[in-house]
Amino acid sequence: MPDNEALTTGAQTAVSNLTANGWQGALKLVILAVVLFIICMIIKSVLLRVLEKGLSKSNKIEKSFHTFIHSAVNIVLWFVTAMIVCQSLGINLTVLVALVSIIGLALSLSVQDSLANLAGGITILATQPFKVGDFIEIGGTAGTVEQIGMVHTKLNTLDNRRVILPNGTVIGSEVQNYSTLPQRRVDLAISAPFNVPVQQVNQIIEGVMNAHAKVLKDPAPFVRAEKFGEKGMDYTVRAWCQNADYWDVYFDLTEQIKAALDQAGIAVPCGKMAVEVQNAGN
Repeated sequence: MPDNEALTTGAQTAVSNLTANGWQGALKLVILAVVLFIICMIIKSVLLRVLEKGLSKSNKIEKSFHTFIHSAVNIVLWFVTAMIVCQSLGINLTVLVALVSIIGLALSLSVQDSLANLAGGITILATQPFKVGDFIEIGGTAGTVEQIGMVHTKLNTLDNRRVILPNGTVIGSEVQNYSTLPQRRVDLAISAPFNVPVQQVNQIIEGVMNAHAKVLKDPAPFVRAEKFGEKGMDYTVRAWCQNADYWDVYFDLTEQIKAALDQAGIAVPCGKMAVEVQNAGN
């Protein structure tokens, strides 16, 4: 194979360069390589510190992305260091590139799934469809984002379960983010008997929503008769609130509307089941 021949030729050339001027010449090349290596390490350390300070001051880059950027720059600097040291020893850079390509190909074939998850993590951190602390839903799984890693994303569900999703799955699924916008709409479906005037039901529900402290006045609460249901008239109820108040408003309105309808003598329609009891002998 050409790569194997290049590696063999490069190794022979390096040995020839080291021994061409005797042991004194070889010693000088080794000392030069060591000095260059130390200088490169010092420069690398300084650059990584500068990068780390810059990332810590930046509010535009997700914190989970900091580790990846730091690791990527560190790998690049190591590669540059290896090139400089090899060049000082007389090693052909083509050999180094060939060696890296062989290792990269072998790794890519053995960890394809991990690379797909890694690519998904980079995409998530770069595009930021959600961030740590957001309440999201991915493929039917809903929860608060606990951590965005390079390979997987961790969610804490409402019933206190930890769900770990591979980033390859996340990036290929529909993501619903409930925390992006500051306001959220509460939708309720209410039914009332056909014989109760629609205007009366509307006034009762509007009164409950207008009296709730966490229901926003703008956009205004909405209630209208939607359709004829099987047991009664179905009403669409919509109320806007701050994102953090969503569940409080949802449950409060459900309970308070039911109580208001009961107080007005309006029974919420419900299905009935007829049960026929027969004797064992019949």
